[in-house]
Amino acid sequence: MEDRSPQQIWQAALGELQIQVNRANYQTWLSKTQGLSYQDEQFVIGVPNTFIAEYLDTNQRSLIEKVLTGITRQEVEVQFRIHESQQTNILKHRNRGKSVTSAQPGLPLLNPKYTFDSFVVGTCNQLAYAAARGVSQNPGQVYNPLFVYGGAGVGKTHLLHAIGHAAISQNINTLYVSAEQYTNELMTALRENTTEEFRNKYRSVDMLLVDDIQFFSGKEQTRENFFYTFDDLHNTNRQIAVTSNCPPSSLPLLTDRLRSRFEGGLVTDIQAPDFDTRLAILKAKATQDGINASADVLEIIAMQIKQNIRALEGSLNRVVAYARLVRSMLTPELTARALKDIGGNDAKPDPVTPSQITESVVDTFQITPSDLKGRKRDEATALARQVAMYLIRQETDSSLSEIGRELGGRSAATVSHAYQKIADAINTSPPLRRRIVEIKQRIYARQKNGIY
Repeated sequence: MEDRSPQQIWQAALGELQIQVNRANYQTWLSKTQGLSYQDEQFVIGVPNTFIAEYLDTNQRSLIEKVLTGITRQEVEVQFRIHESQQTNILKHRNRGKSVTSAQPGLPLLNPKYTFDSFVVGTCNQLAYAAARGVSQNPGQVYNPLFVYGGAGVGKTHLLHAIGHAAISQNINTLYVSAEQYTNELMTALRENTTEEFRNKYRSVDMLLVDDIQFFSGKEQTRENFFYTFDDLHNTNRQIAVTSNCPPSSLPLLTDRLRSRFEGGLVTDIQAPDFDTRLAILKAKATQDGINASADVLEIIAMQIKQNIRALEGSLNRVVAYARLVRSMLTPELTARALKDIGGNDAKPDPVTPSQITESVVDTFQITPSDLKGRKRDEATALARQVAMYLIRQETDSSLSEIGRELGGRSAATVSHAYQKIADAINTSPPLRRRIVEIKQRIYARQKNGIY
């Protein structure tokens, strides 16, 4: 892949790294990096400052080199270089934000993409979303505190940032902080004897948003300090909202009085997104990023990636970057290959055969092979037969006559009619389109697992 630009290669690498590291690490250390040059197995990565360069060199070098080696198919050694244009942009951004920072201390840490408008609501998160909306509209009056919990990458931080954006738009003095940052600032204040400044910072706000509260578990001094901060804000009807990876009752080594404070408001969870929500998230991201991806492509990703939103978005980035690398259109076949192979081996998937397709159709529609190839004409069997004809025509080089023979001796005209009927129907029938994607996924999974 020597003819690919460093920028293209690095975008593909970022798609992979976004899945392998957690969101906080990705945003802090990797999101503002660039691919600068690639020559003689030396890959130069542009970084905003020396601090990030040192961190990546010490903590992420081996992972980055492994990912780049997988993409380029060559051993790669990375170098980190401070990029002047990045420094200039950061300085400009800091200068522009000085007055805002002093008025709203939480503003610089809020991700501009994490708003209520960009949050995709589904059955997995609708209660948490409604509660967050309520908090933003009536801070300190309803759901105080608000405690949102769930697994990694399901949207907790997005909701917390959305509350912050809404509050700041109403000129509410808002502070967003991670539990780790709160702890580090407290330790610094104790060490440098600046606890009064620390106290004023956190107890003078009208809304306090704390991410990943589970970080306080086992940190007695931090828990004690936060308890009094919590009480001071809560007793004066100032809003508190926190997130965690588990409910208050399951937080280890948390004092009973702090746990009871959390449980005194509204505790709500966010589940892993279901298929419809995952698909809606992918459509929203594709629209936001200007990605021209067909419904088939997005549905394959939504069906295969079930862990969380972060993995979904990272997988879409991975597929797009892979398509650019191989200079191909975004197709279902390329999508399956990108999700399977990027960063892995370079072998092309085996060609799909008509028998593999008919086997998967039979399994999906829960009919027998003899029914599929026989003369039954009930609605379900007829649809399965037409889908099989459509897929064999789409996925193989078989002629119409060969497809007809595979499906029990049908004529070429019958196959052509079935193909056109399904091709038209999938544009207006999401359930049918989803079923066809499911059949393709079944085929790809069996190939990958060596079943065929």
